[in-house]
Amino acid sequence: MATQKTTGSSAQTIADDDLPPSQPTRPESIYHAPAAAGSTPSFTSTTSAANAKLKDFDVAEGDERGISHTDSRYSHMNRPLLLFAITAAISSINYGWIIGSINIPALVIEECAGGPQTWTHGFPSCIPMSSTLWGLVVGLTPLGAWAGSLLSGVAADRFGRKRMLMYNNASFVIGALLAGTATTIAQLAVARFVSGIGCGVAANVVSTYCSETSTVRSRGFLGGFQQLMILVGLFLSQVVSIGLSKAPLWRALFAVSAAIAIGQTLLLFFIPESPKFLVTMGRYEEAHAVLQRLRKGLDISLEYEDLVAVLESSHQDTTRAPKPSMWQVVSGNTEVDLRHLVFSALFLMLAQQWSGAKGVMFYSTEILTDRFHLTDEQAKQIPTIAQLLTLGIGGIGAVAVIIGMNILDKVGRRSVLVVSSLATSICAALIVVGSALDIGPMVATAMYVFNLVFQAGAGFIPYLCASELLPYYALGSISGLATSVNCLTLFVVSFIFPILDKALKAYLFVPFIATNLITFLFGVFMMPEAKGKSITEVVEEYQGPVRIVAGPFVRRKASASPATFSAPKVAD
Repeated sequence: MATQKTTGSSAQTIADDDLPPSQPTRPESIYHAPAAAGSTPSFTSTTSAANAKLKDFDVAEGDERGISHTDSRYSHMNRPLLLFAITAAISSINYGWIIGSINIPALVIEECAGGPQTWTHGFPSCIPMSSTLWGLVVGLTPLGAWAGSLLSGVAADRFGRKRMLMYNNASFVIGALLAGTATTIAQLAVARFVSGIGCGVAANVVSTYCSETSTVRSRGFLGGFQQLMILVGLFLSQVVSIGLSKAPLWRALFAVSAAIAIGQTLLLFFIPESPKFLVTMGRYEEAHAVLQRLRKGLDISLEYEDLVAVLESSHQDTTRAPKPSMWQVVSGNTEVDLRHLVFSALFLMLAQQWSGAKGVMFYSTEILTDRFHLTDEQAKQIPTIAQLLTLGIGGIGAVAVIIGMNILDKVGRRSVLVVSSLATSICAALIVVGSALDIGPMVATAMYVFNLVFQAGAGFIPYLCASELLPYYALGSISGLATSVNCLTLFVVSFIFPILDKALKAYLFVPFIATNLITFLFGVFMMPEAKGKSITEVVEEYQGPVRIVAGPFVRRKASASPATFSAPKVAD
């Protein structure tokens, strides 16, 4: 059997048995010689339409070395890749644990629902405070996440994704110890802020690691890991909260975060660093070995060539000129205008939090306690019906993300976002109707469906957006900015949610009807579609100013020629 191997613009037919093993070197065959002396060498992306047929291959015969000649770029999920992603995403489980553990015991802590404040071994049974102050304490977690996310992109580019996750676990441990031993409002507030720093770093670095280790076909599935693991952590915290909501056991609930962080730190020693990061550091042999480990049994030749070529191209561009600043990327003052793609990444992270979903996660116990008219005496009988219903809301969210992860690469990002945001808006309207009519079961049912349809699309798509839409030189700064926008919006929503609840009462979710409809319109007319496309192809299609790029009145451009990048000349 013969195999036609294409590199750059040349092709040759060789016997399968003669295929050389992939070598951990900078690929020379993808570079074209300059047309004239002094001109800049360039290469043609091997992920362009010229190689589109490679996407159809799933199975190929192996040679005597047991290496499949399937192009690894378009392979499906495999066990090593899944295990490494799960290990990295334990940080997201901790994120979910931190934001979920405050929900069910809220009334016990802030209102002393378990009885008058008493002191045991120097620790109070509760820390009474007003609802406004409680909202601030809860909101300090996303504010800390905002601070962590601002620094995470640059730090991860310097130290690596794996090491950054290790260092970040210190924030989780310190925050957990402070919360578990809190005796004052100030200490609890500081604890939530410090834990929030860890959440912000995790939100950025986990999604980046999963994206950089995935293939095109597994990118959508792994992109949902961030949100899935957050919801798993949230659900687990609520399950445990049922038994640990009484004083002083709620302290142990907060301390669990430290155990999760320590356990993950030990596991992180067994996963590889991102191959993209290794190439940017010039560690080619290690990057090659890691890529082969991630694509066990597959031929990584072309994927390795693409990886090195694109990243070296970016490096050469930044050698000729300084790496563009965040403001230059945002304002479009770069060689390729990324304004629409940057806007899309920022908007989706903003929209995820203004949906009202985190309000449901943080305050569902208090909302349902009010809608079911539970008395003070009934609220002390843990678990209450409100707490049990809150538990179900967290569980159904995790199931929804799994559903969304499995359909995303089949249906496409835009279609999933459109359906999800519209359905979320409808559910918000049903919550308002149920509250206005004072029908508790209707409110609870609408909240369940709200979380289901939101988490199946609009909840996790923003986390994979930046790494799918932006070239490597812009990814670190813009992904950090996008995560900071997400966290800052979450802080605002978390802080004002209890205030809105008291002011709007039954009409609490009216603002979220409007915000989810805005997200729906963005999905219909402005959302870039990255399904099955390389970043090169996405940038080529959607570069330019912010504009309408989809919908019935938009004329689609014919596919352009393969993208050409500047690249350094490789010595013979």
